[in-house]
Amino acid sequence: MTMIIGILILLFLVFVVASWLTFSLMGFALTLLVAGFVGWLADRIVPGSIPYGWLGAIVAGLAGAWIGGWFLGNIGPHLFGIALIPALVGAVILAIIVNLIGKIGFGGRV
Repeated sequence: MTMIIGILILLFLVFVVASWLTFSLMGFALTLLVAGFVGWLADRIVPGSIPYGWLGAIVAGLAGAWIGGWFLGNIGPHLFGIALIPALVGAVILAIIVNLIGKIGFGGRV
């Protein structure tokens, strides 16, 4: 009887850990999706393009959330841990800086 209870407790703990990992990984994936959307939107707002395609858009969205949060705080709606308005403002600032550096450093080929 004790062995059955031990196995049930072990199975329950495995289930809890697996659920936690699944939901935390899903949250991480959704955060990356929102960051990619914010980066893509910033790419559409600023003339030129963010390098590296969708990966650059995700990085621009994540870095934009950090930059925008630093300047504006956490105002506006949040989606999966990202404040959308500061993230968009920060991603636009980042896209402008990347385009300026690209034009100066690479002769206009970004």
